[in-house]
Amino acid sequence: MHFSLLLVSSAVASVHAATSPFPAGVIATGTQGPTNPPAPTLGTAINQTSMARLLSINSIDDFCLFAPPQLANISDTETIEVAWCTKPRNNARVIPDGTITGVSFLKTDAYVQIMGTGDLTKLNINLNDTGGELDPHGAFGSGNPIGGNVTTNVVDGVDEPIQEWMLFIDYNQFCLRACTNANATYSAAAMCEHKLDLMGCMFVMPGTYNAPGTFETCDADVAYPPGWYPVVDGPTTTFSTFAQYFTGVYTGGNGQPTSYTVGDTVTPTAPATIPSSSNCVTTSTISNGIPLTSLGITASVSGSASSKASGA
Repeated sequence: MHFSLLLVSSAVASVHAATSPFPAGVIATGTQGPTNPPAPTLGTAINQTSMARLLSINSIDDFCLFAPPQLANISDTETIEVAWCTKPRNNARVIPDGTITGVSFLKTDAYVQIMGTGDLTKLNINLNDTGGELDPHGAFGSGNPIGGNVTTNVVDGVDEPIQEWMLFIDYNQFCLRACTNANATYSAAAMCEHKLDLMGCMFVMPGTYNAPGTFETCDADVAYPPGWYPVVDGPTTTFSTFAQYFTGVYTGGNGQPTSYTVGDTVTPTAPATIPSSSNCVTTSTISNGIPLTSLGITASVSGSASSKASGA
């Protein structure tokens, strides 16, 4: 899929996001929120009980995820998830070495995206939890988690606050996309469509991924927005869109329960395309080198790890 690349000159790269020529809807406005540092910061103190909610997604070994503050299912803690980062940063909790077992870090003209695997029970996610979807909107309009924010320095070397992002995470897999560009056809909100939470990573964030155990950084083609399917008629391309099927009951103004149904009754089996990757660079693993004991993790008699500080 062709996507017109936003050109950012080296002169512009040195200034703050507020004056960078990003399209409307790409750069978030406002403060980082009461739980977060005023700006993304590398090298903050280790705090495995932190309630900070600021993610950075910068490279294969410098990224963060949202996960529960105590052992729980994602669906039960969406509004209060906290940041866990591969390095000490953003006043967040640190992801213990050995947690992440594979990562594909993809850079495109429209977004930066991570697909990964690991033992995410070490991030307080219950074993066999099928997980959930987190985004800056949420049921209350203030994000899941509330006050959660995402930055990236991939576009121009500056920590840019990103308005539209989405994270799918369960006990052994995650995918995270931050939408860094837009044009007249594809808005950042469309590229980070957040209403397909039942469809999963491979549908919403498709890509060419290797088996778990691979750590790679790649350039990648841009996928169509989640749920969009091109319809070509000669020189004209339009799109059909898929809306997730959902039924429920609400209480109307008369106090009576009323059922409703939204979305499509037929669910597609695959996204419109699977984007290709190129220029891939692999590494054997990722590590922050922090002793597990510094993260409040001690080895039990059987050799398994347990955590005291994180509430796991």
